[in-house]
Amino acid sequence: MKTENNRKIVLITGVSKGIGKSLTKKMLADNYFVIGTSREGNLKEFEGENFYPVALDLTNLESIETAQKTILEKFPHMDILINNAGVGPDLGSQEPDRKSFAQTFEVNVSGTVFFTEPLIKLIPENGKIINISSRMGSMDECETADSIAYRMSKSALNMYTKILTNRLKGKIKVACVHPGWVKTTIRESNLINGTLTPEESAANIFSFITSDFESGMFWNAEKGAKILW
Repeated sequence: MKTENNRKIVLITGVSKGIGKSLTKKMLADNYFVIGTSREGNLKEFEGENFYPVALDLTNLESIETAQKTILEKFPHMDILINNAGVGPDLGSQEPDRKSFAQTFEVNVSGTVFFTEPLIKLIPENGKIINISSRMGSMDECETADSIAYRMSKSALNMYTKILTNRLKGKIKVACVHPGWVKTTIRESNLINGTLTPEESAANIFSFITSDFESGMFWNAEKGAKILW
């Protein structure tokens, strides 16, 4: 698929709500062409010539492969891949639960990794891969015992970021980004206590993505500073 005026193409996962939705709006407003994934795949809010919806369930291998096939057939390249989709069913829990543990890792780690891998070949030199992580995945800054699966999954995503950084050195820039404490539905208390709106977080993430950042960074988009691993 060709885009008008050769505008840059960005793929964002998880665009139906929260940060992904706001980031999609921000990038569309800045003249990007957005490939947006969601479980439903049918997002009437973003209907238009600059948006292409793709159904994607990161817990389902068939869904991942179908989404990849569609993207690879329709788009000869993409400039930026943003792995935003994520879940946190055990946020706040003090003990691990087997079911939510498996779900968390399916989406935040294995689904994200195996969705990303075949698409890397679409990204040209000087392209970018951004993994939306969390400060909760920092081992250096871990001071509590809650949210075991979520914290561990984000630590694993951070490691994948470092691995991609090493593999793609000098070709594609890679980074993981903490979006801040955002008012989203990932956790009920976030809607009450979050310090950023999704729109504010998206603006901060956009500023980082469009900057000349150093590959391999773990970036706090709310504070504008590096995070210890």
